[in-house]
Order: sequence, then structure tokens, then C-alpha cells
Amino acid sequence: MSLHTLLGANGTIATELIPLLQANARQIRLVSRNPKQVPGAEVFQADVLNRDQVFQAVKGSDIVYLLVGLEYDRKVWKTAWPVIMRNTIDACKAAGSKLIFFDNVYMYGRVKGKMTESTSHNPSSVKGKIRAEIDEMLRKEIDTGSLKAIIATSADFYGPRTGKTSVASIMIFDKLKKGKSAQWFVNAKQPHSFTYTPDAAKALYMLSTSDTAFGQIWHLPTSKPALTGAEFISIASKYMHTKDKVQVLPKWLVSIIGLFVPIMKELGEMLYQNEFPYEFDSSKFEKAFQFKPTSYEEGIRQTAEWYLAS
Repeated sequence: MSLHTLLGANGTIATELIPLLQANARQIRLVSRNPKQVPGAEVFQADVLNRDQVFQAVKGSDIVYLLVGLEYDRKVWKTAWPVIMRNTIDACKAAGSKLIFFDNVYMYGRVKGKMTESTSHNPSSVKGKIRAEIDEMLRKEIDTGSLKAIIATSADFYGPRTGKTSVASIMIFDKLKKGKSAQWFVNAKQPHSFTYTPDAAKALYMLSTSDTAFGQIWHLPTSKPALTGAEFISIASKYMHTKDKVQVLPKWLVSIIGLFVPIMKELGEMLYQNEFPYEFDSSKFEKAFQFKPTSYEEGIRQTAEWYLAS
């Protein structure tokens, strides 16, 4: 029985991945600073910034998923992410483990056209530069053949159980549940792709079972075409049984709020993702694995049902 180890086991993607691993009778090790008990799974307390603890956490693993989420602060990212990636790479090499890194699109920067696996790194933000740095660290190991690894890239995500880790959850579903207007940054008329978290988890597991998938970058399955912010909110409003209203936050207002609210200051450098089209293409994965992403209509419906029931 292969051992699948999740670094960042309390996060959104881990929450979706654990039941899949259980359903497929995989041995599971859950690693975080405060791991939650899950029936049938081993829990291992470790700080991914501590090299020795990461080595111990990874030891004996067949597959390691790097699913860690950090505080949304560029200063934290700058000091922590390179250490986390280095620790994880070296631990996997020492253990002979395969690595799957759950990534985002920040390193691409503003892209004219669709984002694909061949899109070059051209970061438009500090956080994007940090993601490019750790991606290149991992790519070097892949290219030299010293580590079997996958970079599994997701667009902004949404779905049940995402909580405070998803902008869509915070600005749309949470607001609608409270009877408030949904919010969107800068321009609600631009297309913006979202990856449905249950699809992302299914894809991670499918990648883990394919030897030929390693050594590559994969965009996780994401429905096409991308909806505009207004279209996404309109569907969410329908299933949340509330008025279809959107409050658009302009850049100048985000800058002012950012003087008092740290998270808004951090989001400020990412507003290009809403100012311009943000279109994510996962055709490579869909064709290779014969996978049809969950439609926005269905994904939003299921997300709304979860919010209304929670």
C-alpha cells in the first residue's frame, strides 16, 4: 500500500483530497503544525520551515503533496517559501519520494490570451516573483532528473469548504449569505477563470497514479469559457436565493482600504488579474485524462448549497 503524505494537511485542497485517498485505500499521512485527526490516517506534527521535521515527515512516503498555504503577506512569502520548497525537495530526494506541488498562476503575471503550461514567467507582483523563484527551483530538479515531480497549477479556486482561502468565498458567497451585495475588484465585465476545488483534488490524485505525468507541468481542470465576474455572481445569486447585485471596488478604493486592512493592501498588487482578462486553459489535462471539468453552473450550485447548509 503506497503512502501518500500531505504537507499542509489542514488546507482546502487537502480537505478535498483526503476522502479520495481514503476511497482508493491509500495509506495517508497528514502533516501540519496542528494536524487534525482523521480516521484511518496517520498524523504527524511538523513545521515545514524546520528542515529536520520535514525530513522526518516525508520519510517512507511514495507520494508527497506540497499543499501548504501561508499567510497572505509578501514579506512572509519572501522569507518562508524558498525555505519550504528547498526543505521539501531535499526531503523527497532523500526519501526517494515523488513530489506534487499545488501551484497558482502568479508567476505568469499579466497574460494576453489564455494561460497554458507553456506560458512564460513574467510576474507582475512581488508575490508573483516569489512563486517564479520557487517554481524555477523545482523545475531545475525536474530538468536534471534528480527528482520526480509535478507542478500542478490552479486558477483562482472556488467550491464548498473553501472558507477564507478563496476570494470568491469571501467576496461572493459569504456576502450573499449575509444578505449583502456581492463584491468584485475593478471590472466585473472581464472574463475570470475559477478552478472548482473538488475537480482540483480529483486531478491531483489522478496525476499521482500516472508515472508518465511526472516531470511535467499540468494545469488542473477548469471549465471553459471563463465567466465574467458579473456572470459568476449572477449564477451565485440565483442559487443563494438572493438579489443579483454586485459592488465593484475600484483600484483607488482598494488602495485606501489597504491603509487600514492588511489583506486589502496585499490584494492591491494582484488587481491586474481583475482589470484584464484572466483566462486559464487546462486542455492538456482534459485530453490526457479524458476529464470534463465541472461546469460553472453546477459548481456554483453545489457551492451555494454548502454555504446555505453550513
